[in-house]
Amino acid sequence: MNRYILSATGLAIFLLIWEVIPVLDPSARALLPVPSQLPAAFLREVQSGIWITCVGDSLSHYFYGLITGIFLGAGIGILTGMYRKLEFALSWVIRTLRPIPGLAWIPFAILWFGVEQLAAIFIIAIGVFWIVFFAAHAAIRSVDRDLIEVADAFGFTSGWEKFVKVLFPASLPGILVGVRTALGQAWMAVVAAELFGVPGLGQRMNQAASLLATDIVVVYMLTMAALYGLVDTGFLFVQSRFLSWKV
Repeated sequence: MNRYILSATGLAIFLLIWEVIPVLDPSARALLPVPSQLPAAFLREVQSGIWITCVGDSLSHYFYGLITGIFLGAGIGILTGMYRKLEFALSWVIRTLRPIPGLAWIPFAILWFGVEQLAAIFIIAIGVFWIVFFAAHAAIRSVDRDLIEVADAFGFTSGWEKFVKVLFPASLPGILVGVRTALGQAWMAVVAAELFGVPGLGQRMNQAASLLATDIVVVYMLTMAALYGLVDTGFLFVQSRFLSWKV
């Protein structure tokens, strides 16, 4: 109980300081809205229908990009972890592409897909891909060699059999750590992907910022934080079911 009391107290103190800042410096109110302004701003957005539309658009981009990045990242990460020759063949390609930030791909996303949903999905998938790729690669490589020897002893000679019976179950916890990290990275990519005009939370934040409607900007920042919290909580629930054998 003390933990929750301390957490609530810390949040209350933070909000109080935030609310008091404009009293100390009135010019700050034009740059940063106070918490007491946010409920009214949120209500206006909901009543106008803009909020639910933006949330729906962003969730669509988010999940399509997330799933695409996870499957590609996990698939290629697992294959390079299992087969040394493939890792060597792709090593220079990976070293060349990895340092390029997702934002740098925005011009190509617009050229290839236009200012459409596919462009946003592409940017989000790139941000997710590298996180999951390296997590999957490292997880496969860290599988205990003794487990592989046991698999050989039981006659699991093909790569597919070893993967299904040994490598994937043993590496799954490590892969899921990468997936959970990607959940947050994908939300950051959503904002970047929508700032260039794709409908969603990021575009609405950009519109509000151009009009100096900082209360609207904060409403959508908190919306993303809430959505991430829900997604992360759901993921932890699913993860606990997948890894119930570890308990």
